[in-house]
Amino acid sequence: MASQENKRTLEVIPKDKAKIKKIWMTALLLFVITAVEFLFAFTMPRGILLYIIFIVLTIVKAYYIMMEFMHLGEEAKPLFYSIIVPLIFLVWLVIALMKEGADILNMRW
Repeated sequence: MASQENKRTLEVIPKDKAKIKKIWMTALLLFVITAVEFLFAFTMPRGILLYIIFIVLTIVKAYYIMMEFMHLGEEAKPLFYSIIVPLIFLVWLVIALMKEGADILNMRW
């Protein structure tokens, strides 16, 4: 009787098969994208093509994580766009600042 009182297990009743399948499919998709990234990282020579592939795959993973784990897929479109549009401008800002910084460095030398 004492052993059952100390038993600390979590059991969800009833089990939702659709949610469990969705979780496994999400994990599988993220695993496959990560495996492709590793495959490219160790087989392709360094260059602009590899960097573009990494950037695209990273954006795909970030988009999927935002849609699934942050539940933006079920939210209203204005909320979705209020997060995505500033993110796009932020990425553009970082790229522009890096380009301008490189140009300033080249002008000084």
